[in-house]
Amino acid sequence: MNRELDFPVGIWETFATQRPPVRCSSGYLIYLQDTQATCFYYLKSGKVKSFIQSEDGMERVLNLYHAGSLFGEASFFDELPRVSSAVAVVPCEIVPIDRELVTQEFARNPELALAMMKYLARTVRLLSEQVDQMAFRPARWRVANYLLTLSPAGGPVSCTQDDIAAAVSASRVTVSRALARFAARGWHRSGGGPVPGDSEPGAERVRQVGLGGAGLPDYFPHGAGAAG
Repeated sequence: MNRELDFPVGIWETFATQRPPVRCSSGYLIYLQDTQATCFYYLKSGKVKSFIQSEDGMERVLNLYHAGSLFGEASFFDELPRVSSAVAVVPCEIVPIDRELVTQEFARNPELALAMMKYLARTVRLLSEQVDQMAFRPARWRVANYLLTLSPAGGPVSCTQDDIAAAVSASRVTVSRALARFAARGWHRSGGGPVPGDSEPGAERVRQVGLGGAGLPDYFPHGAGAAG
């Protein structure tokens, strides 16, 4: 789900003009699950992944953030430990937003505070949809929905099968089978070579075609119990 689909372009840029950005290399861990949130972040450039990790090391991707996004805001506002971690997927520039800055900007522009409330509500909706998908949707539906989230119009996306598997809580084998089904129906094709910085075997870029438009094809059942 794109939480910023109907927000005005550049609405959060006011935060970026007040503080110098911090440059992060690919793989840099921006914050850790279960730590205190003293700030949240504006992503000036690059791409960031948020994820949760179980005690046995299992990882579940929550969201991918692109330039112009905010992230890490929920735990900042409720003043409880962070429920997820965030890592730079590619080299990034991020702007930390602390209480002094957010109070200053909200006082200067009350509409920004209302937009933030809407953004937080979208976060709750995003998590609710993820719970719904894990409880009731078959794996191939979750794979297709994830690809649509990355590119609603059906254009190229850059990710690996491992990325998709982590995001939809499925095995890489299950993802591979789902993509093969889509390819057989002309909804998807893979190619483009390795993802920059990823040396793992089979870490090819996934290019998704024909999944956009009016929504998911009727092929994907909406109830529980369908084979993944």
